[in-house]
Amino acid sequence: MVLPPHSPPPGKSGITSSNAGAPPGSGGKTARPPLASAVAKTLSSIQANSTPQAREFEFTNTDFERICKLIHAHAGIALSPAKQDMVYSRLARRLRACGDHTFAQYLARLERDKKEWETFVNSLTTNLTSFFREAHHFEILAEQLKRITEKRPIKIWCCAASTGEEPYSLAITACEAFASMNPPVQITASDIDTMVLAQGQAGQYRKDRVDRMPPSYLGRYFTRGATDPDIYTVRPELKRLITFQRINLLGPAWSVQGPLDAIFCRNVMIYFDKPTQYGILKRFVPLLRPEGQLYAGHSESFMHAADLLRSRGRTVYVRLDAPPR
Repeated sequence: MVLPPHSPPPGKSGITSSNAGAPPGSGGKTARPPLASAVAKTLSSIQANSTPQAREFEFTNTDFERICKLIHAHAGIALSPAKQDMVYSRLARRLRACGDHTFAQYLARLERDKKEWETFVNSLTTNLTSFFREAHHFEILAEQLKRITEKRPIKIWCCAASTGEEPYSLAITACEAFASMNPPVQITASDIDTMVLAQGQAGQYRKDRVDRMPPSYLGRYFTRGATDPDIYTVRPELKRLITFQRINLLGPAWSVQGPLDAIFCRNVMIYFDKPTQYGILKRFVPLLRPEGQLYAGHSESFMHAADLLRSRGRTVYVRLDAPPR
């Protein structure tokens, strides 16, 4: 918006004195020009519309900072100030459910209620996933699997299983690579969020979640609901390849055991700061086979861990002692 300029000097316009243009009986007071009146109304409207909406619960900077410290210490997640509204909206639901009237009350609850800790973490984690997301990684994995000639179990760890789309994509890739519904593959699918793990273990998806897959995959690896044809359920043969379990990457011990042929840790590290990332990567390396591969998300780079891993391109990393190809 461009505001009107100051009135021009006398002689340059039709207004030449303080009471020029005043209506009869106004006592000499200058009437507000129509443009100025319109501008004033517009500014008043903008100010009214820009007033923040009242929140149900008071949410101070101190509350937000305390939540940031708790989620970072417990799950390694680094929340930026830009996430303040997201944190409020997600945790306000928990205040209502728990009957707390302030964030201070709710945070005090966390100190004495271990079950609420789990829900707290679940509330603040983001679970964006889909089948065959970043499809090039599954092509690279298929090539890797075909190079393995030893008669042994091939072990893969999916660190952010979410609702199951990624580990099932890994299982389908293995079945295709070995042309068998019983490939020699064991997949550990983990997440910190127990609610999404339960969904993944159930292996049921609506049509809009699977409709981008080739029809041949749907026919081979899913059954369609008899009562609801829009529900697709993963076949038992595929489920048998996967073990779902809760693992906190910041936990003191991981239940998954090496040596691993592949670790899929994609779009997870972006939530951690660099020191936390380095600490996790340092624990990954001894779990990988010398020829094992770490698959990262498309926006993740581990240049700060060049003493641990080297890039093979396309966000795939190997140990420093990995044999050349």
